[in-house]
Amino acid sequence: MGDVLAGFHAAWEFESDSVLIRFERGIRTPKLFQALGERRIPLEAIAAVTLSPGKRGTMVLHAVPRPGADPLMEAAAGQLKDGCDPYRLVLPAERETLAEYYADELRAQIPGESEPPDRYLVAAPEAPLQFKAYDGKASFDGKQVSFRWFWTGASSAKWKAGDQSFPVTDLCGIEWRSPELFEGHLRLLRRETPVAQPAQADQDPAAVVFGLGYGPVHESLPFAASVLAAVRTSGPAGPALTAGGTGTGASVTPAVRRDPADIADRIRHLGELHQAGLLTDEEFTTKKAELLAEL
Repeated sequence: MGDVLAGFHAAWEFESDSVLIRFERGIRTPKLFQALGERRIPLEAIAAVTLSPGKRGTMVLHAVPRPGADPLMEAAAGQLKDGCDPYRLVLPAERETLAEYYADELRAQIPGESEPPDRYLVAAPEAPLQFKAYDGKASFDGKQVSFRWFWTGASSAKWKAGDQSFPVTDLCGIEWRSPELFEGHLRLLRRETPVAQPAQADQDPAAVVFGLGYGPVHESLPFAASVLAAVRTSGPAGPALTAGGTGTGASVTPAVRRDPADIADRIRHLGELHQAGLLTDEEFTTKKAELLAEL
């Protein structure tokens, strides 16, 4: 095709074998789009195309990715809000006819394969990548992931374990829980460990936790996707837990009695979230009671 369809925050360029999505840079553009810059989506990575009414006189052209085709969407595991979905192009309603034309053209060209591909078809964000979590700094150079703990946020369990480095060859997947959800975190799932990984991310030296602006989506999700793609390239991996999923990529043990100092740190963190308006009074009270019950 070779034509361009411009919408709010992005423009799609239709090519013979792919769609090149170029994201705008601007104060109103979602930060995730700005971080991604542009993405080339092969037609074989698309499962379906829809066109539906949007909000306030807009239309939404949505290319639905095939499961297992895009490491970014696999890491996100359905947690992205609609406004941050890179596969949605929001258009003025007056472009509906033009959008229908391109939607039909895409539908006619996508292969329509139902089985998950044996490799990622969409390129992951390139390393090196890094971001600041609540309890440490995460870095990825393409071959290994490193966590350096912050004394202001890391639990005593992580301080005792020391700073961590994980070669991707030792990993079988990742678990990303959005920072926009309660208890967001990035956990690395290891192929083999001498002991099972702790259930709580704040106690697991193979995880960093988010909160209060730490580990934002536009930084932690591309990071997670890049690690996930490197893990898949490094060798076969079992089913991986992703963002609260139900896979079995790593065993997780039931919670054990926690250090009172760690409980106090978590309650302080809850208080900061509550003061920032990110937790309701009821949510704060309920979670605080749960933490106190673990003493």
